[in-house]
Amino acid sequence: MRLFVSEGAPGSLPVLAAAGRARGSAEVLISTVGPEECVVPFLTRPKIPVLQLDSGNYLFSTSAICRYFFLLSGWEQDDLTNQWLEWEATELQPALSAAFYYLVVQGKKREDVLDPVRRALTHIDHSLSRRSCPFLAGETESVADIVLWGALYPLLQDPAYLPEELGALRSWFQTLSIQEPCQQAAETVLKQQGALAFRPYLQKQPQPSPLEGRAVSNEPEEEELATLSEEEIAMAVTAWERGLGSLPTLRPQQNPVLPVAGERNVLITSALPYVNNVPHLGNIIGCVLSADVFARYSRLRQWNTLYLCGTDEYGTATETKAMEEGLTPQQICDKYHIIHADIYRWFNISFDIFGRTTTPQQTLITQDIFQRLLVRGFVLQDTVEQLRCERCARFLADRFVEGVCPFCGYEEARGDQCDKCGKLINAIELKKPQCKVCRSCPVVKSSKHLFLDLPKLEKRLEEWLEKTLPGSDWTTNAQFITRSWLRDGLKPRCITRDLKWGTPVPLEGFEDKVFYVWFDATFGYISITANYTDEWERWWKNPEQVDLYQFMAKDNVPFHGLVFPCSVLGAEDNYTLVKHLIATEYLNYEDGKFSKSRGVGVFGDMAQDTGIPADIWRFYLLYIRPEGQDSAFSWTDMLLKNNSELLNNLGNFINRAGMFVSKFFGGRVPEMVLIPDDQRLLAHVTMELRHFHQLLEKVRIRDALRSILTISRHGNQYIQVNEPWKRIKGNEADRQRAGTVTGLAVNIAALLSIMLQPYMPAVSATIQAQLQLPPPACNILLTDFLCTLPAGHQIGTVSPLFQKLENDQMEGLRQRFGGGQAKPSPKPAAAETVTATGQQQIHMLMNEVTKQGNIVRELKAQKADKNQVAAEVAKLLELKKQLALAEGKPTEPPKGKKKK
Repeated sequence: MRLFVSEGAPGSLPVLAAAGRARGSAEVLISTVGPEECVVPFLTRPKIPVLQLDSGNYLFSTSAICRYFFLLSGWEQDDLTNQWLEWEATELQPALSAAFYYLVVQGKKREDVLDPVRRALTHIDHSLSRRSCPFLAGETESVADIVLWGALYPLLQDPAYLPEELGALRSWFQTLSIQEPCQQAAETVLKQQGALAFRPYLQKQPQPSPLEGRAVSNEPEEEELATLSEEEIAMAVTAWERGLGSLPTLRPQQNPVLPVAGERNVLITSALPYVNNVPHLGNIIGCVLSADVFARYSRLRQWNTLYLCGTDEYGTATETKAMEEGLTPQQICDKYHIIHADIYRWFNISFDIFGRTTTPQQTLITQDIFQRLLVRGFVLQDTVEQLRCERCARFLADRFVEGVCPFCGYEEARGDQCDKCGKLINAIELKKPQCKVCRSCPVVKSSKHLFLDLPKLEKRLEEWLEKTLPGSDWTTNAQFITRSWLRDGLKPRCITRDLKWGTPVPLEGFEDKVFYVWFDATFGYISITANYTDEWERWWKNPEQVDLYQFMAKDNVPFHGLVFPCSVLGAEDNYTLVKHLIATEYLNYEDGKFSKSRGVGVFGDMAQDTGIPADIWRFYLLYIRPEGQDSAFSWTDMLLKNNSELLNNLGNFINRAGMFVSKFFGGRVPEMVLIPDDQRLLAHVTMELRHFHQLLEKVRIRDALRSILTISRHGNQYIQVNEPWKRIKGNEADRQRAGTVTGLAVNIAALLSIMLQPYMPAVSATIQAQLQLPPPACNILLTDFLCTLPAGHQIGTVSPLFQKLENDQMEGLRQRFGGGQAKPSPKPAAAETVTATGQQQIHMLMNEVTKQGNIVRELKAQKADKNQVAAEVAKLLELKKQLALAEGKPTEPPKGKKKK
């Protein structure tokens, strides 16, 4: 087939990107022609781009060509994608045509250019935010993303035309713009000229007519409020007025927690950490902290919830650690189990059970599952070649062999799996293998072992996945990893090892062997529950009534999504299987990886020595949780998020709301007489609260945290616009208005305290104590915003929630945890020579930026004259520029930078 494109023709950009994605699925010859060339013989006017199919037929609309390329790649059409394509043609293209004409032909500037497209940009941003998906039609890129990206790129590639407040749009646009097919398409069509490359094309087009009925506010919140129906506002007001009386009865606490017929029973596990390792921040966010947020949320929803974890204690890793420290394996397990438990206790992880795998129950359950697999013909025997270290006089477990990956060439691949390409490896397949203990080269020797016959179980697994995945909340990476394994075909997997420290194999001839830790470690969830309650089968042999959520990093997906399900499916004993497999990507440290041996990165036992409270660590780790792509811990970013989002946004709002009650109303919540603006705010908060629920129900933990911060920003803006500190000094009507604003604000603070509970439990409890929030309201989170602090309610003593983090403090911590190979974050030369006077200037400018930002928000909320708003925005941008220069930062964000 042959694709005809033209430099400077708008439609060429998305079709080249789509063609680049389809490379390998079909052979495409790309020809560059002039914009006036008649490629399609039966069209009366020239049309570019055009795709000439091998059949001789033609496609000549951008969306049709892009759709064809996607279909070649195996993409399946869906209604939402088609709706986006229709919207792009009918709504976005006319608006963009006007914007490009104003920019390129008439030479107009930012506001005039943005006016025609602002509504469309806001629509995309809100759609992405509400669906909480990285792409327009879901978790994976669709043809709609490429078509809309190609249409928008010539405009939005200039940061001046990508509104700062449209964060979801910005993230979506940047994610697509860094992809290689999109980059190559942009370079081919635009030749680094941006929208100016369209000048010859646009000069031949008629001047666009004014777009009627498209004027919108510059403030996205105002646009969102305008879309609320009167019915939605009335329902929000009704729910608010019902107050505490609408709260359901609190669920009585059980001990032990057991499933209840007819209720939602949620079983939550986080991947069992190796007992011999101290967990670093990446381990904590990938497993226990993410699971803890969801467990706390589940309890707030009054779901019957059991959250369990424990230390994975068997295997060579433990034997080797014991040898290093001169202890027995059991002593090592006892020592490090306590270390793990103390770390998680400090991080306020709310386990119902934190157990361990070195128990009699683990042996009984593992051996029972093995025997059931054996008698059903799912276990094979074979003689295998293994690596043996003669210097250490032992067969080497897979994780204690390191070498070059035979698939991708990664030089630090382990003997069981490559961290880079994710493929499973047999240790003897490694190139240049080394013993990780003594660094000598191991030799190959034979040994008889048992294998789980995964090929024989593959059909059962696929049938289970086909039934489970639709309607479940498996993360995209979990689905991809599992499907890729199945696509390559499952192979028998060795389940025994030549060790002493492990679960004994109950089979004649194998008395000197134990089960491979990755065969029996996942049974640890079951045995830990069995040590918690004798009625453990009510959780683990009850798939009809139990929803199992399993949290882990992506490297654990094969064992939880394939090996564990195959084992219990083959056992044929009605085991509960995972319904929602939640896997994170990796968290890196600054510009590298965590390394205990090199002293790089913060490990769990070190965090409490930094002087930073556990809830601040929780907040920041959850804010940068690696959902969808790897992320990186940064001391500088931690400082910024603490000082901006916690101190200046959340803490500022909650403290002001409480202080107004104490200072102006004697510590009692005043009477509230709601006017239409207040009622709209109720509906807006309710909408954001429901969005919060939608995200957390889908386990979009990081994105749900943004909803809390958004509500807080609305609260700050509400206080700033209504100025209760001024109105309290006015006439009776002003004082009543001050009371209403204060009462509504302190109730928003109460709501935030409940929403915060899964994320920052200690801060949540502090807010609730300061506000004297009634106990029933502290433990239930409904989907409606209720008045939980009615008029006359007495609050307690209000005090600040957060402390500012200082640059010197964070720089000291960066150096402390940088290790020998760590480098301080690069700084411009100007920043290295900041004097005390310079620091004073920075603080002064930060205050000025804050003040000017409040002025701009107030004017926008009041729908002030457009020119007045523009003048104040210009002042704000100039102050920000001065602040950036004072701090030694670039005044514009680098293009193409990946958003963390």
